[in-house]
Amino acid sequence: MDFTYDDEQQALREAVRGLLATTYADHEARRRTVADDPGFDEALWGRLADMGVLGLPFSEDDGGVGAGPVEIGVVCQELGRVLAPEPYLASVVHAGGLVAAVGTPEQKADLLGRLSSGEIVLAAADTSPGARWSSGTDGVRASVSGDAWTLDGVADPVVGGARADHLVVTAALPDGGTGVFLVAGDDVDRTGYVAADLTRAATVRLDGTAATPLGEPGRDLAPSIATISDLTRIMGANQALGVMQSQVRATTDYLKSRKQFGVTLNTFQALTFRAADMYVSLELAQSMVDWATMTIAGGDPGAVADAADRVGLTISRAGRHIGQEAIQLHGGIGMTAEYAVGVGTAHLEVLDQWLGNRGHHLARLASRVDDHDLVDALS
Repeated sequence: MDFTYDDEQQALREAVRGLLATTYADHEARRRTVADDPGFDEALWGRLADMGVLGLPFSEDDGGVGAGPVEIGVVCQELGRVLAPEPYLASVVHAGGLVAAVGTPEQKADLLGRLSSGEIVLAAADTSPGARWSSGTDGVRASVSGDAWTLDGVADPVVGGARADHLVVTAALPDGGTGVFLVAGDDVDRTGYVAADLTRAATVRLDGTAATPLGEPGRDLAPSIATISDLTRIMGANQALGVMQSQVRATTDYLKSRKQFGVTLNTFQALTFRAADMYVSLELAQSMVDWATMTIAGGDPGAVADAADRVGLTISRAGRHIGQEAIQLHGGIGMTAEYAVGVGTAHLEVLDQWLGNRGHHLARLASRVDDHDLVDALS
């Protein structure tokens, strides 16, 4: 595999990096943005739409660009690098991915076209309180009377749900299986809250809420939901990689500039070794993210699920190691909200708990061990 970016991908990286720098030139700018609702810069969201970034994953027939997974990964990495709070992963990759996977041609053209142009923000309500990382949910139940569908239940957390114009809700179907529905944001009871990394999420309560089925009404869409969840995990790994790249860079710069006992901290061999270990973790994470991202192009749901678990496990371990070491090597300043290192570590933890932690990925990988042929160790 060739892991190097071509000229167009490199140009995309530079363009997105330059655009983000106009809003998040430093961490203080990010702090000002997340201090008030909706927790992200809507003007920047519009500029991302103008650049075509919001439409990257979607076909041209649906108003998008039709780019591949590598290009989407580039955007996620750049967003992670500056801890941009814009809900790209939640709205475009996750919720938009669900619409693209299961919606009718008319639904996709309408919703994805408006999402790509920045007219609307979507959020995926697919997590039940107390349950995590499942492609089906019992927290929200669908009912039908004639052609009218309604939803009842609670979804939490819904990342970006307080601001979303429409919610893409997964719900248990009356005859079994899981369906996907579109609900207007104003039609539900939403309680927004601030996550540990200062981004926004919401608890969504549905009580006989009118809903529009995406795709064929009553059809079990659990396999498609699971695949989009895996794609989101891989793109979340790209975003986490961008965070870790910034943390390693900030830590090495700090060790080169901060003085103790009249010399810079990189003079002390023990600290240099710890920074080197951070770099090793980062390089392993980089390789796994690149491999997992390129696996998506194959179109095999089983391979994508395996890649999502492998990269998820690697990112979970690397993120915990790099985040903790970055804070430790910075000392007390690393724990403060005024400094990007501590907030970056919080963001890695939020991604971990939203998309699946190491225990989840290990369990899923272990469940597939019996798919392999038995080997006689004595032969």
